[in-house]
Amino acid sequence: MAECDVWFRWSSKNSYSIAALLPLVEAKLAREPRDGIMLYSFATAQAKRVYREVSQAKVDSIYIAGGPHPSAVPEEVLEHFHFVVVGEGEETLPELIKAVKEGQDPGEVLGIAYKVGDEIRFTGRRPPADLDLYPPFGKILAPIEISRGCPWGCTYCQTPSLFGHCMRHRSIAAIARYAKLHKDIRFTSPNSLAFGSDGLRPRLEKVEALLKALAEQEKPIYFGTFPSEVRPEFVSDEALELIAKYCANKTLSIGGQSGSPAVLEAISRGHGLEAILASCELCLQHDLTPQVDLIFGLPSESAADQRMTLDLARWIVGKGGKVRAHYFTPLPGTALAGTQPAPLAKEVEAGLGRLALQGKLTGSWSSSNWPARGRTA
Repeated sequence: MAECDVWFRWSSKNSYSIAALLPLVEAKLAREPRDGIMLYSFATAQAKRVYREVSQAKVDSIYIAGGPHPSAVPEEVLEHFHFVVVGEGEETLPELIKAVKEGQDPGEVLGIAYKVGDEIRFTGRRPPADLDLYPPFGKILAPIEISRGCPWGCTYCQTPSLFGHCMRHRSIAAIARYAKLHKDIRFTSPNSLAFGSDGLRPRLEKVEALLKALAEQEKPIYFGTFPSEVRPEFVSDEALELIAKYCANKTLSIGGQSGSPAVLEAISRGHGLEAILASCELCLQHDLTPQVDLIFGLPSESAADQRMTLDLARWIVGKGGKVRAHYFTPLPGTALAGTQPAPLAKEVEAGLGRLALQGKLTGSWSSSNWPARGRTA
């Protein structure tokens, strides 16, 4: 296959993955399967649609999958694909494409799963990538990934299984170099306020050094906003003073997840309800609007737990904040994989609907639409 074309199957759902990998391989973008080597990156919510597309395609292709869902369940994905890149793809994908093109033994490529007959072979995980060795984007602009990995073991989250429990950070010099390509500067991180730290305790001097370096470019900086967020216990007066000094954002995205202390403990969040309340109060004191993510339908939830989370949502919007509500989707590779979401109590669903009609709540929380949305952070 030495002369074959390589294609990334592009969609709005995987544009960040493609942005990071496109500089590493000679590939084109496609909106449907094409002859050659087809590369897919997808999450659980897209899996069925991807499988259907691949099974119905009338092309001569080698199919390679990567991303959150394939990394978690390669044996399932190999029912439809020839190869799966397990975990990070910066080093693995270029090596695999080279092996396929040159007819080399794919078993020599570390970090992949593939089939020989009915046998699934996994070549083993690679060590975590040094982020500074690889660009966060190339031809396609995307928010700058400043950190990867997470030490917290939230039971619903795929991040540790995909990227590891140790946080890694791109250097300030590298971030500043890529920020020059943006008109305004935005980031991805499991927890923006953990930049430069082990992810357990903030290192705000590192955060300030980053923001100070970027401020020299005289562009708007949006820190701790979607597609990133912050953990509530990392929100402090000092942290918010840095955001007010260097950044343009008027909101802060906070991962709250539940208003029930029992549920927060059950999902191993590592913080309590008090931290969520305090983070919102601090934001409002610093003229920032807290935008809090909440999950409904977690397996251990009772109707009483859901009412507590609804009460938290009402408290947040009553204070002037906003809420993004999500209905729990069990994701492979997490402690809650294979579990069933708790049904949403009718009065809770009605209460969320009223908040949405008032323009104070967004998201996808209806249990009738399950699986509504997968979350990786």
